[in-house]
Amino acid sequence: MKTIPCIMWCLAGLASPVWSQQPAQMRDAATHDQLAQTYRQFAQQNPMRNMKPAEGVDPSTVNRPKDIISESDIICFNGLATLVPKRAILTLPASMKDRLEFKPGSRLVGWLDFYSANNGWITTVEVSRVQAEGNEAFDEQLSERIGKSRNLVVATHLGGPIGVLPLKVTEESETAAPETETAQAR
Repeated sequence: MKTIPCIMWCLAGLASPVWSQQPAQMRDAATHDQLAQTYRQFAQQNPMRNMKPAEGVDPSTVNRPKDIISESDIICFNGLATLVPKRAILTLPASMKDRLEFKPGSRLVGWLDFYSANNGWITTVEVSRVQAEGNEAFDEQLSERIGKSRNLVVATHLGGPIGVLPLKVTEESETAAPETETAQAR
């Protein structure tokens, strides 16, 4: 019985020097006058005063986007609907064409909510930005998987749907084809 209080006193004696050795860190707080003076100095150095107004047409008025509905495809099923960018749907089975129409009474939700409720019939394919811009082709395995899929296949980038532009044909590949044909003819 006496050993427990003795151990407690020993632990308390060992712990007190540890806590007392930590130095207290104190800093002087800035006064109102110091803050006001610093503010005045930065206000005098305002870089926006030296900036010249932009010349030409206001870029925010050129190429304004149309309405969001005309720029998107609608996917609707089981009382929920979502919008995805045009060209984000890579494969649409014939049996699911009716799911691309908005049904009256459906609730419009974000992509993640819609996908989590319908991931049984939707497959996503993560694409890079370069692939979405049409500058790089998909891998052959991925292209085959997309073609054979019985699900609705949606292209995503960082988890969100993204439109995929058609693959751009460069001039080098067009000029390379005739050269190989002439080499074969010799």
